[in-house]
Amino acid sequence: MTATLLRPTEDVVPLDSGGALVQLLGELEARGYHFVTPTSSTCRRMAQRPARRNPDLRDIFGWSCVFAEHQLDPSLVALVSAAGMLSRTEDGLRSRVRVSTVRGRLFLHSAPASGAEAVFLGPDSYRFADLIAREAAGRAVRSIVDIGTGAGVGGLIASDLHPGADVLLSDINPAALRLAAANAAHAGKIVSRVLAPGLTGVTAPVDLIVANPPYVAGISGRTYKDGGDLHGARLSLDWVVEGMGHLAPGGRFILYTGSAILNGGVDQFRERLEAAAPRDKFTLAYAEIDPDIFGGELRRSAYADVERIAAVGAIVTRRTDPGR
Repeated sequence: MTATLLRPTEDVVPLDSGGALVQLLGELEARGYHFVTPTSSTCRRMAQRPARRNPDLRDIFGWSCVFAEHQLDPSLVALVSAAGMLSRTEDGLRSRVRVSTVRGRLFLHSAPASGAEAVFLGPDSYRFADLIAREAAGRAVRSIVDIGTGAGVGGLIASDLHPGADVLLSDINPAALRLAAANAAHAGKIVSRVLAPGLTGVTAPVDLIVANPPYVAGISGRTYKDGGDLHGARLSLDWVVEGMGHLAPGGRFILYTGSAILNGGVDQFRERLEAAAPRDKFTLAYAEIDPDIFGGELRRSAYADVERIAAVGAIVTRRTDPGR
C-alpha cells in the first residue's frame, strides 16, 4: 500500500506472510477443503449430535469438533500448535480457529466460545460479500478501506474486484488483524492494517469504504455484537457519517448492517441515515436484504418496541457534481 491512505503510525501491524496460519490455509486448500458457516443456533444443534468416530477436516476446522491427535495429519497438528491455536481438553484436541469458504476464498476466524474478542464470520459475512460483489464491480477504484474488518472478508472481496487498489483493513481487535493478515497473505494480497476505531489515521480521499458493523442493542461485552443505542444502529450511523467525510468524488460507502424495524413498520435507522446524507452532496440507495434476522433478540427488553430486525444494505455515493 502506498502512503496516501494512512499516515505513519505505530498502530500499523506488519504483515507476516510466512506464518503457520498462512501455511495451514495453503494445506487445507490443497486438500480441497470447503466449509460454509451457518448461524450459531445451527452450529449448536450440530454440536449436540453424536460425535463422528473419525472426524474429517470439515469436522475439525468447520464444526470445531474435538479430535484425537492421531485423527489429524501431524503436519496440520503442528501448524495449528505453532500458531498457538490448539486447545487440549480432557476430551481431546480442539482448534481455536475455524476456516470458512466465502466466494471461493478460505478465511480463518474464531471457533465458537473463543471469548469476547472472538473474530466473527457467519451468514452476515456471506450477505456482506454478496452486496460488495453486486455494488462495487464495474467502477474505477484505487483505494479500499474496510472498517471493523474482522476476518477481512469485506476488504479482500472488494480487492478481488479491484486487484490494483490499495487496501487498508482497520479494526480495534488485534486478534482480528492477525487473522485478517493471514487471510490476505493466503489470497496473495498486499494490504495495510491499522489497530484503530473507524477511519482513524486515514488522511487521503477513499474511493471505496466497506463496513459490516455490530448492530445488536445492549451491552454483551462482545466486540462484534454491540452496536450502541438506536436499537443497535448507532455504530453503523456513526461510521457512515465519518466515512462520508473521507470519500473521494464519486466514492462509495457500502454498508451491510441490521436495522430494528419499530412497531408500525418504522425504519428508524433509514430515517437517520437519510437525514445525515445531504442530497446536494450524496446519493443514498437503501434496501432490505433479509426482512427477518436474529428474531430471538426480540425477547429482550431492548427490543420491546421492535417488530422485526432486518438485514439492510446502504450505498452512499459522493456526488461528482455537488449542488445539483
